[in-house]
Amino acid sequence: METQGRLIVDLDRLEEGEEIYEGETSPDIIDLDEKVGSIAPKGGIVYKLNVQALGTELLVRGTLLQRFICNCSLCDVCFDLEVKEGDFVDSFEINEEISFLDLTNEIREVIILNLPAYPRCSESCKGLCPQCGVDLNKSGCECKTEHGDNRWSALDVLE
Repeated sequence: METQGRLIVDLDRLEEGEEIYEGETSPDIIDLDEKVGSIAPKGGIVYKLNVQALGTELLVRGTLLQRFICNCSLCDVCFDLEVKEGDFVDSFEINEEISFLDLTNEIREVIILNLPAYPRCSESCKGLCPQCGVDLNKSGCECKTEHGDNRWSALDVLE
Protein backbone atom coordinates (compact mmCIF):
# COMPACT_ATOMS: atom_id res chain seq x y z
CA MET A 1 0.00 0.00 0.00
CA GLU A 2 1.29 3.48 -0.85
CA THR A 3 -0.18 6.29 1.22
CA GLN A 4 0.35 9.87 0.05
CA GLY A 5 3.53 8.98 -1.81
CA ARG A 6 5.00 6.85 0.96
CA LEU A 7 5.71 3.11 0.94
CA ILE A 8 3.65 1.55 3.75
CA VAL A 9 3.58 -2.20 4.41
CA ASP A 10 0.38 -3.67 5.87
CA LEU A 11 1.72 -6.34 8.23
CA ASP A 12 -1.68 -8.00 8.71
CA ARG A 13 -1.67 -9.04 5.03
CA LEU A 14 1.72 -10.73 5.42
CA GLU A 15 0.56 -13.48 7.76
CA GLU A 16 0.07 -15.65 4.68
CA GLY A 17 3.76 -15.41 3.74
CA GLU A 18 5.34 -12.95 1.39
CA GLU A 19 4.09 -10.21 -0.86
CA ILE A 20 5.50 -8.24 -3.80
CA TYR A 21 5.33 -4.47 -3.53
CA GLU A 22 5.78 -2.72 -6.85
CA GLY A 23 5.28 0.94 -7.74
CA GLU A 24 6.66 4.45 -7.51
CA THR A 25 6.83 6.85 -4.58
CA SER A 26 6.07 10.53 -4.72
CA PRO A 27 8.92 12.67 -6.19
CA ASP A 28 9.06 14.87 -3.08
CA ILE A 29 10.20 11.87 -0.98
CA ILE A 30 13.83 12.56 -1.96
CA ASP A 31 13.64 16.10 -0.49
CA LEU A 32 17.24 17.08 -1.22
CA ASP A 33 18.81 19.96 0.66
CA GLU A 34 18.68 23.30 -1.19
CA LYS A 35 22.49 23.31 -1.19
CA VAL A 36 22.37 20.40 -3.64
CA GLY A 37 21.25 22.68 -6.46
CA SER A 38 22.78 20.67 -9.29
CA ILE A 39 20.69 17.53 -8.65
CA ALA A 40 16.89 17.30 -8.80
CA PRO A 41 14.66 14.19 -8.78
CA LYS A 42 12.84 13.32 -11.98
CA GLY A 43 9.86 11.36 -10.71
CA GLY A 44 9.68 9.16 -7.67
CA ILE A 45 11.63 6.11 -6.54
CA VAL A 46 10.60 3.10 -8.62
CA TYR A 47 10.63 -0.02 -6.46
CA LYS A 48 10.01 -3.74 -6.74
CA LEU A 49 10.28 -5.33 -3.31
CA ASN A 50 9.69 -8.81 -1.94
CA VAL A 51 8.39 -8.34 1.63
CA GLN A 52 8.32 -11.38 3.90
CA ALA A 53 7.38 -11.81 7.56
CA LEU A 54 9.65 -14.29 9.35
CA GLY A 55 8.57 -14.56 12.98
CA THR A 56 9.47 -11.25 14.64
CA GLU A 57 11.38 -9.99 11.63
CA LEU A 58 10.28 -8.38 8.37
CA LEU A 59 12.69 -9.11 5.52
CA VAL A 60 12.63 -6.74 2.55
CA ARG A 61 14.57 -7.48 -0.66
CA GLY A 62 14.40 -6.00 -4.11
CA THR A 63 15.40 -3.25 -6.52
CA LEU A 64 15.23 0.53 -6.39
CA LEU A 65 15.62 3.08 -9.18
CA GLN A 66 15.58 6.87 -9.07
CA ARG A 67 16.06 9.21 -12.03
CA PHE A 68 17.63 12.64 -11.57
CA ILE A 69 18.37 15.71 -13.65
CA CYS A 70 21.92 16.89 -12.88
CA ASN A 71 24.44 19.49 -13.90
CA CYS A 72 27.89 18.10 -14.63
CA SER A 73 30.38 19.12 -11.94
CA LEU A 74 33.07 19.66 -14.62
CA CYS A 75 31.32 21.30 -17.60
CA ASP A 76 27.94 22.34 -16.12
CA VAL A 77 25.91 20.64 -18.90
CA CYS A 78 22.49 19.30 -17.88
CA PHE A 79 22.09 15.51 -18.13
CA ASP A 80 19.93 12.62 -16.88
CA LEU A 81 21.28 10.30 -14.18
CA GLU A 82 19.87 6.98 -12.94
CA VAL A 83 20.70 5.72 -9.47
CA LYS A 84 20.01 1.99 -9.17
CA GLU A 85 20.17 -0.34 -6.21
CA GLY A 86 19.68 -3.83 -7.56
CA ASP A 87 20.41 -5.59 -4.30
CA PHE A 88 18.37 -3.75 -1.66
CA VAL A 89 18.08 -5.82 1.53
CA ASP A 90 16.85 -4.64 4.92
CA SER A 91 15.17 -6.18 7.95
CA PHE A 92 12.90 -4.72 10.60
CA GLU A 93 11.82 -5.98 14.00
CA ILE A 94 8.06 -6.43 14.22
CA ASN A 95 5.56 -7.51 16.87
CA GLU A 96 1.79 -7.86 17.38
CA GLU A 97 1.41 -4.18 18.29
CA ILE A 98 2.64 -2.97 14.88
CA SER A 99 0.08 -3.04 12.06
CA PHE A 100 1.89 -0.94 9.46
CA LEU A 101 5.56 -0.29 8.69
CA ASP A 102 6.78 2.73 6.70
CA LEU A 103 9.77 1.84 4.47
CA THR A 104 10.03 5.28 2.87
CA ASN A 105 12.97 6.61 4.91
CA GLU A 106 15.03 3.47 4.35
CA ILE A 107 14.66 3.45 0.57
CA ARG A 108 15.24 7.23 0.43
CA GLU A 109 18.47 6.83 2.40
CA VAL A 110 19.77 4.10 0.07
CA ILE A 111 19.16 6.28 -3.00
CA ILE A 112 20.80 9.36 -1.47
CA LEU A 113 23.84 7.37 -0.33
CA ASN A 114 24.28 6.10 -3.91
CA LEU A 115 24.28 9.60 -5.41
CA PRO A 116 27.68 10.66 -6.76
CA ALA A 117 29.34 13.49 -4.83
CA TYR A 118 30.34 15.17 -8.09
CA PRO A 119 28.06 14.03 -10.94
CA ARG A 120 29.72 13.91 -14.36
CA CYS A 121 28.00 13.85 -17.74
CA SER A 122 30.51 11.23 -18.91
CA GLU A 123 33.72 9.60 -17.75
CA SER A 124 35.61 11.37 -20.53
CA CYS A 125 34.34 14.88 -19.70
CA LYS A 126 37.16 17.41 -20.03
CA GLY A 127 35.34 20.21 -18.21
CA LEU A 128 35.81 23.93 -18.69
CA CYS A 129 39.08 25.78 -19.26
CA PRO A 130 40.00 27.36 -15.91
CA GLN A 131 41.28 30.50 -17.65
CA CYS A 132 38.78 31.34 -20.44
CA GLY A 133 35.81 29.11 -19.49
CA VAL A 134 35.37 27.42 -22.89
CA ASP A 135 33.82 23.93 -22.85
CA LEU A 136 36.79 21.70 -23.68
CA ASN A 137 34.43 18.90 -24.81
CA LYS A 138 33.19 21.06 -27.71
CA SER A 139 36.36 22.89 -28.73
CA GLY A 140 39.90 23.64 -27.70
CA CYS A 141 41.15 26.97 -26.47
CA GLU A 142 44.22 29.09 -27.06
CA CYS A 143 45.06 29.52 -23.39
CA LYS A 144 48.64 28.95 -22.35
CA THR A 145 48.84 25.93 -20.08
CA GLU A 146 51.38 26.26 -17.34
CA HIS A 147 52.94 23.22 -15.84
CA GLY A 148 53.83 23.00 -12.21
CA ASP A 149 52.16 23.77 -8.93
CA ASN A 150 50.87 27.37 -8.94
CA ARG A 151 48.79 27.13 -5.77
CA TRP A 152 51.34 29.13 -3.78
CA SER A 153 52.13 31.70 -6.48
CA ALA A 154 50.06 34.41 -4.78
CA LEU A 155 52.55 34.32 -1.90
CA ASP A 156 55.46 35.12 -4.22
CA VAL A 157 54.53 38.81 -4.19
CA LEU A 158 54.85 39.02 -0.41
CA GLU A 159 58.14 40.13 1.09
